[in-house]
Amino acid sequence: MYIVVLFLSLACFSSAQLKYNDADTNFDNLLYVKAAKQYESIFQKGDDSQHILQRLGDAYFFNTDMENAVKWYGLLFSKYEKKLQPEYGFRYIHALKGVGNYRLAKAIMKIYTKKLDTSEFTVAQLEDNDDKLDELLNGQPQFYISNLGINTPLADFGPTYYKDKIVFSSSRDSLRFETNVYEWNNQPYLDFFMADTTDLGSDLVQVVNFSEILNSKYHEAAATFIPEGNIIYFTRNNYANNDLGRDDEGTNHLKIYTSELKGGEWTLPEEVPFNSETYSTGQPALSPDGKFLFFVSDMPGSIGGTDIFMVELMKDGSFSEPINLGPKINTSGREMFPFVTEERLYFASDGHLGLGGLDIFESELGVNGFGIPENLGKPINSNKDDFAYIVRESTNRGYFSSNRKGGNGDDDIYSFQRMKETCGQTVKGSVIRKANAQPIVDVNVILFSKDGTVLDRTITDSTGAYGFDFELDCEAKHTVKINKEGFLPGEKEFFTTNEKGYTKNVHLEIIKELNNLIVRENGILKIKIDNIYFDLNEANIRQDAAQELNKIVEVMKEYPKMIIKIEAHTDSRGSDRYNETLSDKRAKATGSYIISQGIEANRIESAIGYGEKTLLNQCSNGVKCTTEEHDENRRSEFIITKLE
Repeated sequence: MYIVVLFLSLACFSSAQLKYNDADTNFDNLLYVKAAKQYESIFQKGDDSQHILQRLGDAYFFNTDMENAVKWYGLLFSKYEKKLQPEYGFRYIHALKGVGNYRLAKAIMKIYTKKLDTSEFTVAQLEDNDDKLDELLNGQPQFYISNLGINTPLADFGPTYYKDKIVFSSSRDSLRFETNVYEWNNQPYLDFFMADTTDLGSDLVQVVNFSEILNSKYHEAAATFIPEGNIIYFTRNNYANNDLGRDDEGTNHLKIYTSELKGGEWTLPEEVPFNSETYSTGQPALSPDGKFLFFVSDMPGSIGGTDIFMVELMKDGSFSEPINLGPKINTSGREMFPFVTEERLYFASDGHLGLGGLDIFESELGVNGFGIPENLGKPINSNKDDFAYIVRESTNRGYFSSNRKGGNGDDDIYSFQRMKETCGQTVKGSVIRKANAQPIVDVNVILFSKDGTVLDRTITDSTGAYGFDFELDCEAKHTVKINKEGFLPGEKEFFTTNEKGYTKNVHLEIIKELNNLIVRENGILKIKIDNIYFDLNEANIRQDAAQELNKIVEVMKEYPKMIIKIEAHTDSRGSDRYNETLSDKRAKATGSYIISQGIEANRIESAIGYGEKTLLNQCSNGVKCTTEEHDENRRSEFIITKLE
């Protein structure tokens, strides 16, 4: 299970004994499957010492094989209960929860409550939490969850937001021709992949490799990006210049690296200054404003196996000294995978009271820092490892990772919708055509949050009505957007009230797409149609001219408050006075036709003929021009003087 892989170097092991040298060497090198077989062989030969039983339990525990861990920890407790350190009670409890044996887990919890007064190993799991555990087991679910279609039989976990996409870690080996295998679990090493989100953010599609520059031949996982998306922080094995770094005891620790996107490519990763050769740092998470970086480490000053720390990002690019989030958040167990919003800290822990393995917790951000962590309960949490929770608070939608039973393979990514108590307001309304106030059917209607996230979508019915079931918060800004083929898109912002259960009515008008008939020429707003033609020396509206003028009528119906003026122009052929008189007749005939089609007379400000006074080219009296050049001056213009 890859969540353990990321920080296995942080586990504390007892010193190896010479007679168990081969098995202990494999154990210390994290080859738990091989070591377990060797220890079982030793046990079958009659050695049931505390060392063997502890190592057997630990080998299966660290490999997340809780069924076998329970078996061997059970034997260990039956023979050596009085000699065991409290952390073995902690591991046994987790193993029992991992197989769903909460009854025995609660009994072991009670036993170890009595030892806490003299023990430095203090975690909430070992407190007297009998009633609290029952409450957690029987709590009302707050989430809908769904296993994603992108998951593989290998490890997929650790999603993070990257612009409008999701970046995650996976051991799928789609990039390399030569597969690199990690001996601990015989899977390829972890790389970063990227996926598109669907409209409602409930699924991921189109998985691609994220970056050949950032993906090395070892592990990369748990990334975070600054708000602009051009700087990444991520976890990697201590690996640089083709060298896998190790401490004096041969341990390869994890480090946080950073890279910048320049010219469409990520730069070579660089270490952050608070890394070390002697301890691990990883699982970075930036605050929404990008000013603070949260991360996980076992550095000196840690309370437990791994703690959550925080550094401030200074304006000059430097970092403050790491700050431990303290005993309210961190326990003697493991706290991992922080994620921070403007309102809360989310993290995974096996030290706070949970259902087994790592559980996901939330801590409210108040004026005095982070509050008491609360377990998110079922079904987000299970008796297995649940971690790497990310969420958009505005929609209560997000993703998390789990190795629970029923998944697609190892670690899987799940989407969720949180059913948090909201103001309970809903939205309904109607869509009508602006031109005639008639309802429009099958209009796409989309509801957006204040940050532009799609909350819900529907279409209008035969009466032009629509409605959303999505419940909104009180006194919050939202937007309804509409679109339909053949019509211009529209939208309307609204604010919910402070009344619970209130239904907000949002009505919208939709305007027919008119092929961009409204244009601006030389700073003047006009309705642009093809030229209308009249018979020689006549002002009657011909049928071909009527077809063009009907476009004017349609535009004016779509904009009921629009006012226009009509100008008719001729070429220079004929006398000036004759041309002015003829063009004026044609302008007024044009206005009369538009009025006859249902447009109010007061919406035509004027209809005037200007003859040859405003020619568009050089073809004035006495200038020899072609027919085409003269035709350029023969025109009717429809100038918009008011548009609302």
